[in-house]
Amino acid sequence: MSYDRYVAICKPLQYPILMRRNACYMMSMAAWFWSTVQALTCSFYVLPLPYCKSNVINHYMCDYPALIQLSCSDNSAFERTTYAGNFMVLLFPLSLILTSYVAILLQVVRVQSSQRSHKALGTCMSHLCVVGIFYVTAIVTYMKPASYSPQEAMINTLFFTALPAMANPFIYSLRNQDVLEALRKTFRKHSLHD
Repeated sequence: MSYDRYVAICKPLQYPILMRRNACYMMSMAAWFWSTVQALTCSFYVLPLPYCKSNVINHYMCDYPALIQLSCSDNSAFERTTYAGNFMVLLFPLSLILTSYVAILLQVVRVQSSQRSHKALGTCMSHLCVVGIFYVTAIVTYMKPASYSPQEAMINTLFFTALPAMANPFIYSLRNQDVLEALRKTFRKHSLHD
């Protein structure tokens, strides 16, 4: 989405060429490929591990950091390898997203029309909010050593799996003028009653 917004705002005349179907397929396939490679690598490593601790996973889902904590083998080499993989899956896409939004911000600053720049920033901010929630909590969860607390991991996992999905409809509906007006009326009613 950030590349789509970048092309739409910074290169609007080239949009049909840069955002053709094949380009979208290639970006989707690259994201799915790297995510699958990372997930399979972790799964193939974690599944045959000897587990000598409790067989109860203190987590919402069966995630590999929770399983590694139950293992009695030395997993330091795997942790270093997963940091490199997590960099590819988390930090590399985040850096591309932030780069595209910096380019959009620079383009908006150069534009003379305040209404057009306001609209461009409004379309980008909703996406940036959801992306920020997802990436910050995912990075905090997966770029930490395996010795993190299970309670902290459960809270972080909840934030990057459930919160962006729940926030998406709310954040994107705030761009709708009818929804904004209804929200303003609701707040006015509550402020009058207080």
